Amino acid sequence: MAGDGYQGKVLRVDLTNEKITTEPLNKEWAKQYIGGKGLGARYLFEELKPGTDPMSPENILSIWTGPLVGTMTPLTGRYVIVSKSPLTGTFLDSYAGGYFGSELKYTGVDGVIIKGKAKKWSYLWIKDGKVEIRDAKNLMGKDTFKTEELIRKETGEKWARVASIGQAGEKLGLISSVTSDLTRNAGRGGTGALFGSKNLKAVAARGTLGVEVKDIDSFTKMAKEMIIKDVIENPDHSGMITDGTPILVQMSHDAGLLPTNDWHSGMFGSVDGINSEALKSRVLVRKKACFDCAIACGSSAKVKQGVFKGAWTEGPEYETLGMCGSNCGIKNIEAIVKFVEDCDRLGLDSISAGNVVGLAMDLYEKGILTKKDTGGLDLKFGNEEAYAKMPAMIANRQHIGDTLADGGKRAAKKIGKGAEKLVMEVKGMEYPAYDPRGTIGMALAYATSDRGACHLRAWPVAGDAYGSGDPWSPEGKAALCVEDQTRTSVKWSFIFCDFYSVNFPNMAKYYTAVTGVSSSEEHLRQVGRKIWNLTRAFNVREGFSRKDDTMPERLEKEPLPEGKTKGKNLPKADFEKMLSEYYKLWNWDDQGRPTKKSLQEAGLGDIVNKLPYLK
Repeated sequence: MAGDGYQGKVLRVDLTNEKITTEPLNKEWAKQYIGGKGLGARYLFEELKPGTDPMSPENILSIWTGPLVGTMTPLTGRYVIVSKSPLTGTFLDSYAGGYFGSELKYTGVDGVIIKGKAKKWSYLWIKDGKVEIRDAKNLMGKDTFKTEELIRKETGEKWARVASIGQAGEKLGLISSVTSDLTRNAGRGGTGALFGSKNLKAVAARGTLGVEVKDIDSFTKMAKEMIIKDVIENPDHSGMITDGTPILVQMSHDAGLLPTNDWHSGMFGSVDGINSEALKSRVLVRKKACFDCAIACGSSAKVKQGVFKGAWTEGPEYETLGMCGSNCGIKNIEAIVKFVEDCDRLGLDSISAGNVVGLAMDLYEKGILTKKDTGGLDLKFGNEEAYAKMPAMIANRQHIGDTLADGGKRAAKKIGKGAEKLVMEVKGMEYPAYDPRGTIGMALAYATSDRGACHLRAWPVAGDAYGSGDPWSPEGKAALCVEDQTRTSVKWSFIFCDFYSVNFPNMAKYYTAVTGVSSSEEHLRQVGRKIWNLTRAFNVREGFSRKDDTMPERLEKEPLPEGKTKGKNLPKADFEKMLSEYYKLWNWDDQGRPTKKSLQEAGLGDIVNKLPYLK
């Protein structure tokens, strides 16, 4: 081991030729990009040929940890899948918590780079530096719960951690996910389809090698102090500790931005049936935590009575409650628990699944879809019986599920008849659960995210709709997005959990203590700008520009009908103003492309000659 938080090794797997090699971690890149998102982005930029079909054997699928993963640093037990997204065609980094990330780190590697396509369905078994490509024939057609069980039985390792795909990934659905620890999903961007396109059913890991840091005594003391003062006693975390993300359901409803009935309203009349109080009083079994987490925002939830009795999941989280709940007109949390359990088992991104089911319900009520399309289902908003059958239909590509399996944008194009005007997406990725008509800065955050519509790059809603800001003024929104995107680029490279309100100074303390390399807020800000410019350059090289940094036209043409946001919309002029200001703050050109000067200022002068538009 390297003794600086890194294991110092990268595992390479060529599935086509069944070739496995181990190489030293590029320490210069690790120094510049930290790990996780940043390090994965640099490897991808260097090794993936521009224009590569994301579903082809030539696409690179990589799994990364970071220097803090597997240490006592709180809320860092995570991993990230980095690739070119089959859903959006953009750079993709998709994260999951639980225990798989730390287990992979304990096998003695910092990351795994997978290329090619196996001749038959296979899974990877990694144990303390030893790697095998194993036959997955007996796993085919199995859901993720069963896959984990069978792999543990086959390997004889009770504590093996497994990241696998269900039926949705096997059938190459573009909104499919990779699931680990039963309920933890690297959900966004089609990660399941990436596994499926390579005939890769799962990656399983068991490690006992540990992680060394530079000064264990001082690091242990600091970590203990930070866990108490910066996590447990931090007022920003109080709601997460008591309620988890479901606390946002009521907050969003009250702010008038909770997606309801396929985004036709920002308020849900039955919010009491799906909010955090409903979860705690009706389905909560106990709180749950990921590896090394003092917040324990997760909830083990089980339906205790009724038609969905016995259904179980962890959560549901806010995004799921919004997109699979109010957005589909579902009034009871029990139905959502059943829907989410099926998404976990089948390997579906619940954000995208809720989006496309809400869209299908809308189209059904408008008469654009009929029972002939839905396999006889009366797919109206709020019909729990029909709703509960949709995850299986999508995962197995049955009836309308076959169309919805590849996401809302492709589904709407295939269906036609005005469906295209209803889809809420950017670059093919469905919106998460914050309606920008109630917080217009989120429209800019979605539009400029490097992986398509995403709330995990910038989150203006926090200060605007939930705080004291003006949610309908375009002023200052570009600066908010730039600041958040810079910070989260670093945060996802360490990899910290989203629910840790960690700042630059504290991240610098952790970095210095673990690696022995002196860091500071200024240093990490530069790293963040470098990473964000790199992923933007990747997307520009793939053909993206201002024309793709868009907002759905519904935001302007369909004002919200009730509550605090009644009559509110987002004028296109305001959006374009924010977008132009945003480009200027990054020193990009008016098409949103990094310039030679901005790349050099970010420390990326070495990639200038790899960007054709700059020649």
